[in-house]
Amino acid sequence: MNERVAVLAPDSGVRARLQALGDWMRDHRGAIQAIQWTVVLFYLVLLIWPAMLPLPKEYAHFYENLVLFAQFVFWGIWWPFVMVATMLVGRVWCGVFCPEGALSEWASRHGRGGAIPRWVRWGGWPFTAFVLTTIYGQLISVYEYPKAALLILGGSTVAAMVIGYLYGKGKRVWCRYLCPANGVFALLSRLAPVHFRVDRERWRRSSNRTPAVDCAPLINIRDMRGNAACHMCGRCSGHRGAVALAPRSPNSEILSAGEREISPWEVLLLTFGLLGVATGAFQWSASPWFVALKQRVAEWLIERDIYWPLGDGAPWWLLTHYPQTNELFTWLDGALILFYIGASALVLGGALLLAVRLAGWLLGQRVMPWRLAYGFVPLGGISVFLGLSALTISMLNAERLDLAWVPGARAALLVVALLWSGRLLWRLIGTEAALVRRVAAWAGLMAAAGLVVGSWVEMFFLW
Repeated sequence: MNERVAVLAPDSGVRARLQALGDWMRDHRGAIQAIQWTVVLFYLVLLIWPAMLPLPKEYAHFYENLVLFAQFVFWGIWWPFVMVATMLVGRVWCGVFCPEGALSEWASRHGRGGAIPRWVRWGGWPFTAFVLTTIYGQLISVYEYPKAALLILGGSTVAAMVIGYLYGKGKRVWCRYLCPANGVFALLSRLAPVHFRVDRERWRRSSNRTPAVDCAPLINIRDMRGNAACHMCGRCSGHRGAVALAPRSPNSEILSAGEREISPWEVLLLTFGLLGVATGAFQWSASPWFVALKQRVAEWLIERDIYWPLGDGAPWWLLTHYPQTNELFTWLDGALILFYIGASALVLGGALLLAVRLAGWLLGQRVMPWRLAYGFVPLGGISVFLGLSALTISMLNAERLDLAWVPGARAALLVVALLWSGRLLWRLIGTEAALVRRVAAWAGLMAAAGLVVGSWVEMFFLW
């Protein structure tokens, strides 16, 4: 008996502390709103001011030049570690820190309060918005230039406020349906080892009459089964004595997902978007294949006296055009960037989806086993972190810091991604089919995952 108490006590302590944290968030909305508006101010300053400044012509430290400082904050720190945080603590970024969400909710509280139209609720927006934003960002070099960042991030913020003003009342309609990062956050948050757990039996037994939770992302709290849509803001903590911030296994949400939690659009976002389009977007500028293809196509055009694709007169908001830094994209550059990213998406995403279908066939499933694809979520999260952090590493390299540990850390992350996804996929396969069929299905899925890992090995260790 004493041994059982000793084993359970630490877990009980963790649960109690997490529940207390959730209740604190519920009771200190003013503090959270102060954090949100502080981040809004910081965000707007770093987004707008650098776009009005000249680009640095000579080498400068990022801590002494506002343009480089904003670049480092947005793309070197902000976005890479938002992805990590989402995998660790769910969508706390969305509920506590996101400036776009705070502005959209504020606009909604003072807006028209219209009903949400059907076109807004279309399930394909997270995939479509992510793909279009990612590709457009590469064409105008959003990671390198403040005007491009202002156009994409600022444009998204304005759109969020307009949608907030038009639809809902004090809600985050933009965040729930249209935000380009919403689908990615929904996928990665499924891995978080903490969540707001809803005890449905306790909810049913509760006789207290309490006001409905003011849930900004429009979740039916009673039926909430996971982290995908939850912004982890704490407003529902303790509601009817049935909602509490609690620990869980990082794999539990994916393994226990029912048919209602499985979305083909999410699978397409994961396979063709996060592991296809995003991988191609991160890798094209370092790829010797891209350089060789560009040279061959350019030679072919010149031999036939076709010169207009080699022109570099496109405006900066269409293709990268910065004469002061000698970075001018030609029409050929733009076309080949689109081709490279598209080819990466088709090869990697197609291989992943084909492996899922073949695994389903081996396991005796006649319909597409979309659920299996969720096993690639750890690989997707770590891949996007590696891609975003590449800019972090390049800027720190320019500061002449000792980064000898980076190759080892990258290799370790790739191993973790492969092992984590491999274990998750094996458990998703289940035990119903014969062992030889399960092993064959798992091997095919891991071979497809290996293509993604191999592309990062090429970029970091071979190119």
